[in-house]
Amino acid sequence: MDGNRTLGNHFEGVAARYLERKGVKLLERNVYNRGGEIDLIGQDGDTLVFFEVRYRGQGHLVDPASSINHAKQQRLVRAASFYLHRHGLWDRVARIDVIAITPGTVSKYRVQWIRNAILAA
Repeated sequence: MDGNRTLGNHFEGVAARYLERKGVKLLERNVYNRGGEIDLIGQDGDTLVFFEVRYRGQGHLVDPASSINHAKQQRLVRAASFYLHRHGLWDRVARIDVIAITPGTVSKYRVQWIRNAILAA
């Protein structure tokens, strides 16, 4: 488990650096609440964004974004809802994005930012 957490921290760092280069102001990292875990929380313009970071190496059958099943989507929506409620931010524009990371061909990693990847249903 420590290896998975270390690997997760590494790729959250890759995602954080990528987002900062894209102009996102990161506010929090690894937020745990009753709803679940949120990898990164940032400000993209006027929008509060909850980021799920996913990495898949070579040999995986599914890409990182496709690895987020329905149950995980529901946990992310619940975690974001708890965060908004706890901080009194219900009136804020917010969304849940996915940062999908795979090994790159030109650079070390290929990072894909999928905006509004998970919608509350």
